[in-house]
Amino acid sequence: MKNFIGFVKRNFVSAALLVTAATGLQLKASAQDDKTVLGAGSSFINPLFTKMFYDYNQKFGIQVNYQSIGSGGGILQLTNKTVDFGASDAPMNAEQLGKVSAPVLHIPQASGAVVLTYNLPGVTTNLKLTPDVIADMFLGKITQWNDSRIAGLNKGVTIPSVPVLIAHRSDGSGTSNIFTNYLDKVSADWHTKVGTGSAVNWPVGVGGKGNEGVAGLVKQTPGAIGYVELIYALNNKMEYAQVKNKKGKFIMPSIASVTAAGNVKLPDDSKIFITNTDASDGYPIAGFTWVIIYQEQNYNSRSAAKAQQLLKLLWWNIHDGQQFCQALFYAPLSKEAVKVAEKILKSATYSGKSILK
Repeated sequence: MKNFIGFVKRNFVSAALLVTAATGLQLKASAQDDKTVLGAGSSFINPLFTKMFYDYNQKFGIQVNYQSIGSGGGILQLTNKTVDFGASDAPMNAEQLGKVSAPVLHIPQASGAVVLTYNLPGVTTNLKLTPDVIADMFLGKITQWNDSRIAGLNKGVTIPSVPVLIAHRSDGSGTSNIFTNYLDKVSADWHTKVGTGSAVNWPVGVGGKGNEGVAGLVKQTPGAIGYVELIYALNNKMEYAQVKNKKGKFIMPSIASVTAAGNVKLPDDSKIFITNTDASDGYPIAGFTWVIIYQEQNYNSRSAAKAQQLLKLLWWNIHDGQQFCQALFYAPLSKEAVKVAEKILKSATYSGKSILK
């Protein structure tokens, strides 16, 4: 396990040398470069993609250059047809779908936990938080860590009297979409005042770019609390909270609790939210993450070989690539989810003809 986590840390630097993680960057894949695949988007899935794509390159000689720029950036680059695939932790919404020139496919890759990570001097335990307390912290209603509502949930823990400092995403983010989707379900006040989306008007706090940015803000700021994918808290040796689920249980984010939350029937298009799960042992702030591609792959003078390489990569991701999920604390796709993903991939075409048989 330590080797996998160490690999991710080392290769974040290597990946940065291959691509420039800037939302405004426009990349164009050469129509003749059939051994390079370009992707952009979710930072939530980036640790897993780093390992997957390295292994794929070693086995098949295909270079996958992936920009961890946030789901919104990935969707924008896919819309502009400057990458081969986008990656997002939220399905494209009606407005985004209205801007693409052709139908797109969402292929699930894995699921993961969005955790509440915090920096409280002297506190080295997993605090308990309830939906109403989380919502009121991010609404700016709870402003001190030793507030009676937090202290009452964590009897026996000495919580310092420091201000609550909210860290949130500054970029269009699927992680934000999962988190705000959860808050929208559990808090009427949040639903009325803020709502849900990849980018919202945060009532309080400061923004960081990517899961990396939010984790950095929290780690450097005493009193801060933010939301990141589980691996970012683990890699940075940061504390994170147990969250009370719909069944009244305080649940630690883990592979098992995310798997329980994701034990649902996926629709044919795979687009589903699993926040605020009904599962008794399910972690309530979890979500799937998707690769998004154009259904018809013959565009921008792309070769048939280029389209086939992309589809082969994504087929490998949902099969052999799943072996890397658990070591990086993602929940692999269930057999049923893999079947849905297979059917979606098989619907991709080149000049109207199926790419995968």
